Amino acid sequence: MEMPQPTTPPGIAGLAALLENPGRGVVALDFDGTLAPIVDDPEQARAEPAAVVALSRLAPRLGAVVIVTGRPAAVAVEYGGFGGAPGLERLVVLGQYGLERWDAATGRVSAPEVPEGVGAARRALPEVLAGLGLREAVWIEDKGRAIGVHTRRAPDPQGAFDALREPLAVLAAAHGLVVEPGRYVLELRPPGMDKGQALTAFVGELDARAVLFAGDDLGDLAAFDAVERLRGEGIAGLKVCSGSQEVGELTARADLVVPGPPGVAALLTSLANALTG
Repeated sequence: MEMPQPTTPPGIAGLAALLENPGRGVVALDFDGTLAPIVDDPEQARAEPAAVVALSRLAPRLGAVVIVTGRPAAVAVEYGGFGGAPGLERLVVLGQYGLERWDAATGRVSAPEVPEGVGAARRALPEVLAGLGLREAVWIEDKGRAIGVHTRRAPDPQGAFDALREPLAVLAAAHGLVVEPGRYVLELRPPGMDKGQALTAFVGELDARAVLFAGDDLGDLAAFDAVERLRGEGIAGLKVCSGSQEVGELTARADLVVPGPPGVAALLTSLANALTG
């Protein structure tokens, strides 16, 4: 399988550094839309089997593999099939944009207490949706430490998304939360953590010299920012977009664009082939 090639000089350097010294390399990946296809029912999302196989081959040869997702960490582990997977004994999953951490070495999740504002917003949300005539059109995902309002199932997903942005921003602000927009989803969550901060802190734990991050959504832009900052500190970086016409901002910022989760699986397989012979 031919290795997909970055189109930018920093991306080319990042891939080269990862291949030359994998033991000091980090592969960081979003979950939905990157490892798992986007589906109408988020509870049915599952990682591409080929991606999990490739990660199982890659992980023992890398400094680290980490999943950075808005999902609760335990949910990402379950839907990814990561628990007990051979080769993934050192896998780390940073859930809720980094507020939660699951380590394969222990099988446990560590996380702070749920802020009171999340519960208050959860209780107020049905009335907000009813006032907009959208209570039956959207799907609410209770993430414990955050609340996702999905519009993909609505008759007009974009129209529902647009109608909800301002009212949900007001609701979030009233309870000390922020709104994270995504692909037909608006997530109300505590401030103070994003994928960029989570990735930066994780890389800071290691003696890393190269980092690859792959994502597909607006929340992944913060991780792209982190890769660029790490480059300024001498750590080579590669930004990969799991291609979507829905998020042009990410495509424009990427060093390499691949065709969705199957393309991510193919990239990981190519890396595994290159490092395992």
